[in-house]
Amino acid sequence: MPTSLRARRLALATLFFVPGVGIASWVTRTPDIRDLLGASTAEMGLVLFGLSLGSMIGILSSGALVARLGARPVIAAGAAGIVLSIPLIGIGAATGSAFAVAAGLFLFGAGMGGGEVAMNVEGADVEGVTDRSFLPTLHGCFSLGTVVGAVVGIVATAAAFPVLWHLVIVGAVALVAVVLSVPALPPHTGRAYGGETTAVREDRRALWKDSRLLLIGVIILAMALAEGTANDWLPLVMVDGHGFDPALGSTIYAVFAAAMTIGRFSGGWFIERFGRPAVLCASGVFAAVGLALVIFVDSQVVAAAAVLLWGLGASLGFPVAISAAGDSGPDSAARVSLVATAGYVAFLVGPPALGFVGDEYGLRAALLIPLVFVVIAAMVAPLIGGRRPAPVLVEEA
Repeated sequence: MPTSLRARRLALATLFFVPGVGIASWVTRTPDIRDLLGASTAEMGLVLFGLSLGSMIGILSSGALVARLGARPVIAAGAAGIVLSIPLIGIGAATGSAFAVAAGLFLFGAGMGGGEVAMNVEGADVEGVTDRSFLPTLHGCFSLGTVVGAVVGIVATAAAFPVLWHLVIVGAVALVAVVLSVPALPPHTGRAYGGETTAVREDRRALWKDSRLLLIGVIILAMALAEGTANDWLPLVMVDGHGFDPALGSTIYAVFAAAMTIGRFSGGWFIERFGRPAVLCASGVFAAVGLALVIFVDSQVVAAAAVLLWGLGASLGFPVAISAAGDSGPDSAARVSLVATAGYVAFLVGPPALGFVGDEYGLRAALLIPLVFVVIAAMVAPLIGGRRPAPVLVEEA
């Protein structure tokens, strides 16, 4: 492998790892941040709205920016937003400023939403160059980052380490990682030369008529919803729905994150041997079985074990669907941008909406919504076609 390609792969792995560490760092300190702000639950909801607003702006603007500027500037801008946001959240908490915390969350959401779409375009391009699976490993780096950030955050919380200094240190480390990584990326991946011309816009609109791409979009929406639901609600589902204490509920979420990490790092082996449609179908089945057991079986042991199936099933849906989109036809960058946007909207916006259903019918009942989606994804997956496993060569005697 050429040195430049190896450096590019390492840079992308680092840039996926950083937001994972970042999001877990401030999420684990959320109770401390709430106490420092003296905020009620409703007031914290308003503060967290900054994250949703920033995410939507970043996601919806990323595709056009990549087409105009290329992926690297969008990735750099997104990473800069993440790096700045982490200490800003800490400063806002330390000074009791809910506005500063909300502004930090807005920056984080905009940086992650915009940067992640561009990084998926970059990762899909690497797959095209090498003709090997790479996106599951990249998303595994994000999941690994959430595990590392969560462990550090739990230790910092237990040691009563100040939120400000915790988040400032995380931001400083993230800055170093970003500065070293971004220059290794090529400058023009995904760029539509001539900018957003009328022809380019017409080509993008034509993608909505591509039935195969739309099927891939359904899969990524379903699997991203399954992953995002666990990130937002799994601890509460375990506590309120299955009677675990809060510490065990958080531990079970850590098990889910670990299952996601394992699934993504091992996914390439299965893709090369069985092909994308089979892997996506199996992912949907695993996630559906895990969700169904959590919903319908009144057993703490079964619920805890089911989370492993849920995590393993959800782990490969997003990255493998992104790979399939990039390989589904001409203008790979536009195709990846389209389905990645659908995925991140489902990941960041869909799960909070489940709260309204959960408030009325209970969180276990609310999980029926992602369950229905992943069942549909499992049924649709065999229809997308695409890259099959490489043939096994047998030498003649």
